[in-house]
Amino acid sequence: MKLKFTFFLFLIIVSMLHAQVKIPAYYQQEKSFTDALEKIITNAGLNGSYDAGEDGMEKISFAVIDLNGRQPVIGGVNMNNFIYPASVYKMYVAMEILKQVSNKDYSLYKTYVVKSPNDVDTAKEIFNDPRPLLKNGDTVTVKYLLDLMITRSDNSAANCLIDLANRKHINKTMHAYNWHGSEVTRKFLGRQFEDPGYDTIRGTETSALHAADFMYKINTDQLVSPWVSMQLKVLLGGQLDKSKLAAGLPDNAMYYHKTGWWSIYTNDVGIVDDGKIKYIIALFTPIQEEEVALKMKKVSDEVYKLISKRAAN
Repeated sequence: MKLKFTFFLFLIIVSMLHAQVKIPAYYQQEKSFTDALEKIITNAGLNGSYDAGEDGMEKISFAVIDLNGRQPVIGGVNMNNFIYPASVYKMYVAMEILKQVSNKDYSLYKTYVVKSPNDVDTAKEIFNDPRPLLKNGDTVTVKYLLDLMITRSDNSAANCLIDLANRKHINKTMHAYNWHGSEVTRKFLGRQFEDPGYDTIRGTETSALHAADFMYKINTDQLVSPWVSMQLKVLLGGQLDKSKLAAGLPDNAMYYHKTGWWSIYTNDVGIVDDGKIKYIIALFTPIQEEEVALKMKKVSDEVYKLISKRAAN
């Protein structure tokens, strides 16, 4: 009973914090930038409300951070809107794992034995990746699990690393950066297989603002430490899914990012760097991948053009 009350209290606190989200003071805001981003979203046909079933009517969450001036400039559309992130929240898990490694709690090369019910994947998220699916009894390293979780978006690897990191530790680090409301609450498995207490908790949510701010911390080597930031950036640079925002970028642009897709949700967040311009983009949508893929490509292309134009002025 005490455990259930604790989680009920947690839900109340989270709902209150959702309404209190503020844009950090280290970002500059420009009306012309926000107006331009709103126009891009409108032209792509993403400015409406969508039926998200049990989640009710839902809107996109979109944020862009221009990194080309003396001070980062942020803008977006519904950037404070909390939405299901799908596999994007695996980057929050990776942060805590790397933090614990940097604290010498264990090594990247520590062996880990996969145990059911964490081995949930029955098909690869990226079908042409040659690495086999994880199964009960497999012995792998933490580094291998990290790479699978980020680059292939492997759910089994994520479940193992959530156990290793411990959700309480992940969320304590999240709170240190004021990312309240984006806590990691669930593993990637059915509620009937969840740990006690987590079988009734709300699903994980995040906002474009929090996800973009996470990438900003990586870009400035402020996510826990320079070592953690750089390790995570390397992992994000190996992302195998190029079907979303990456599709709208030129070939000479490097994109360090994490995607997520499940049911009606299709998301992507990352750092774009072509050697001349650099920016962060985060787009979370309550739209099926088949329907929104071309729209995400269009948004990405238009944002790249906008940032290029701003940098040239």
